[in-house]
Amino acid sequence: MAKRGSRFLRGRRILPPPVPGGVKAADLIDRFFLAYNAGRLREGARLLAEKMLRPGVTVGLSLSGALTPAGLGVSCVVPLIQAGFVDWIVSTGANLYHDAHFGLGMKMHAGSPFLDDRVLREEGVVRIYDILFDYHVLLDTDSFFRRVLDAEEFQAEMGTAEFHYRLGRYLAEREKALGLGGVSVLSAARRYGVPVYTSSPGDSSIGMNVAAMRLFGRGPRIDVSADVNETAAIVYEARRKKGRSAVWIFGGGSPKNFMLQTEPQIQEVLGIADKGHDYFLQITDARPDTGGLSGATPSEAVSWGKVDPERLPDSVVCYLDSTVAMPLLTAYVLARAKKRPHSRLYDRRGEFLAALERGFRRKDLTKKKKAGR
Repeated sequence: MAKRGSRFLRGRRILPPPVPGGVKAADLIDRFFLAYNAGRLREGARLLAEKMLRPGVTVGLSLSGALTPAGLGVSCVVPLIQAGFVDWIVSTGANLYHDAHFGLGMKMHAGSPFLDDRVLREEGVVRIYDILFDYHVLLDTDSFFRRVLDAEEFQAEMGTAEFHYRLGRYLAEREKALGLGGVSVLSAARRYGVPVYTSSPGDSSIGMNVAAMRLFGRGPRIDVSADVNETAAIVYEARRKKGRSAVWIFGGGSPKNFMLQTEPQIQEVLGIADKGHDYFLQITDARPDTGGLSGATPSEAVSWGKVDPERLPDSVVCYLDSTVAMPLLTAYVLARAKKRPHSRLYDRRGEFLAALERGFRRKDLTKKKKAGR
């Protein structure tokens, strides 16, 4: 029998009214998402609106899985960038490649996952689960990238943030010429100064086209070490000035780990004292016990220094399809949170790197002084 007045029985009573027609998404989440992963999604939505999107919090967004071909770049990521809710991004290259289709005015179609792929191949149709598009979308997108990568500004060594920033200008020009409005994540990221990184730059059709150009000594030389240091510098700067660092993770994979490894880079490798990210929200369908969660749970991440142990209550993992969660969370924060000024972190990368280097040198100098005693 429960102890009278137990603190465990102080939660909201589960007795919702019938769901009305025409209810807004944010109200639906607040009033009717009461338990299981619906409850976790409500907790995540409130964590976002009430803490992660406050002034002084630097928000990193990681994207895994084929989200942009499903239209989520246009419908969700671009509005989030426009509202100032995303300060930096780590994405798979595939998401950015398929994002380019939209900026180039190419068509993606709703279809079925139960089609005969042999017939599709014969008819020149490519399938991503239930998304269908003409094979020439790939060929024409590849052609666009190779033309752009042959421009003089790409004949240099650069990190992926600079690489994507430069690509964003060409996509923005195509959007404008076609009268599309803002449909590309890369063009929006350039417009608002949001640095976009790819943790595995060779693992996508963009990387494949970069590799093809290198056969003839043309195109960019991607500096992955610049990405590691720049992302660590962004997080270091966020916390150095008594701000907060938040990670908003869709899926897992390399982008999740790349975003979270910023803290081990600061603490373990560079030896600079820190505690870890302050806020953690992940949407995933992977499990930690099979080795597939790509960075594991927030509590396990504490042991690596990735998450501040004192901030562990400000972490939520919702086991849900990203294509369901992303539109709901986007609708929620656009309704519940105030728009934020754009931090334009891309423009300040050099400043942040200099601060990280100074922190590393101070630590190294202190270590040498102690050793000389």
